[in-house]
Amino acid sequence: MHPRDQTIFALSSGRLPSAIAIVRVSGPQAGAALTSLAGKVPPPRQATRALLRDGEGEPIDDAVVLWFPGPASATGEDVAEFHVHGGRAVLTSLLAALSLPEQMRAAEPGEFTRRAFENGKLDLTEAEGLDDLIHADTDRQRRQALRQLKGLLGDKARDWRARIIEASALIEAGIDFSDEGDVSAELPAPARERIAALLGEIQEVLAAQGKAERLRDGLVVTIAGPPNVGKSTLINQLARREVAIVSPYAGTTRDVIEVQLDLDGYPVTVIDTAGIRETDDPVEQEGVRRARARAADADLVLWLTDTPDGRHQDDSATPRWSVRNKIDLDSRKPDTRDRTTEITDPAPPSANARAESGKAAFEISAARGDGIPELIAALVVFAQEFFGQGEGGLIARERQRELLQQTAISLQRSIAMFERGEEFAAEDLRGAAFALGRLLGRVDVEDILDVIFREFCIGK
Repeated sequence: MHPRDQTIFALSSGRLPSAIAIVRVSGPQAGAALTSLAGKVPPPRQATRALLRDGEGEPIDDAVVLWFPGPASATGEDVAEFHVHGGRAVLTSLLAALSLPEQMRAAEPGEFTRRAFENGKLDLTEAEGLDDLIHADTDRQRRQALRQLKGLLGDKARDWRARIIEASALIEAGIDFSDEGDVSAELPAPARERIAALLGEIQEVLAAQGKAERLRDGLVVTIAGPPNVGKSTLINQLARREVAIVSPYAGTTRDVIEVQLDLDGYPVTVIDTAGIRETDDPVEQEGVRRARARAADADLVLWLTDTPDGRHQDDSATPRWSVRNKIDLDSRKPDTRDRTTEITDPAPPSANARAESGKAAFEISAARGDGIPELIAALVVFAQEFFGQGEGGLIARERQRELLQQTAISLQRSIAMFERGEEFAAEDLRGAAFALGRLLGRVDVEDILDVIFREFCIGK
């Protein structure tokens, strides 16, 4: 039996133990599984209480079962759900009973969603949106993923593809009936106008994206600087917990330490690196090498020093902010810390943060908390400018952007080819329609399906 014809099952809820665990079954034997375990198939889409029993008649659990006959189900197949108590022993017994029939097996990662895709319940952009929604860490990521799941990009792509096919039909008609008077001259003209209008729409979507797809991965901020200036203390302040070892001895941090933050709904990865200096220690040398590499790849570098005249080498295009730490050791600075400030509600920037020509300078005490709210507020503003209108964009993944770019290039070539002949223009239109088909996952995408769906968790 082909794997796609088998009935699959998996835990579709959270980690055990839990109050309730949901086991989903999809495939032609879903109804038989309900009958075997619950004694009957309940009315469609109606929660029904049932005592589940294994093959030997031993009770498994007092549960709630649901029945979703295909094609009116999440996967387009017959689907059964078992809502049981979320204990490990209960789940073990239920999965063991489900695995007894030869034609039933445990689901692979993303297999439920892949079956939904293959049965036309959602297109590939919606499947990607579902994956992004599952992995969303911040509210802005959630909202962007939900728009994808609702099919906004897919709906646009289907409309664009239909309009390309209409334009192609006009051109093909002109070619086929070229011997019918002046028909050939009449049909390609409106086709060219439609192609130009469509190209403008796609280019507008591409131009509006900016760094929209980066919202999935987040902003990367690297804390760099000489040894023993308080980099680890600062990342602990930002994380509000001890994520890095703090020591008065230089060279304590040897490796890269990362922490994930949610700043006003923006996902931010803050990286603590080894102090950058010349050293004979091979381990510290590797830490310095990694620090330089992460600083070069970051979206923003916080260059930390502990002296008023601290300088950094601005040898890359990466934005760098100068942050002077340890102002609590400066006798001229009073204790102005605000112990009530929360990291999720930063205060507005004050006089100790200044921006000049796109660069910023801050004075803080990572140990005492002075200036931290202002630094966080500035990071939020930077994130807002960095992501721009990304949250409202249609494109969330590099794959989507590349295929839309291919579509736009094919449409541009098609317009240019009208001078050489309608046959050439029609061929480039077919290329544009093919690229949009790949975007939706409806043509020639078998090579990428495994890559996309194996990223899903089991049971989804």
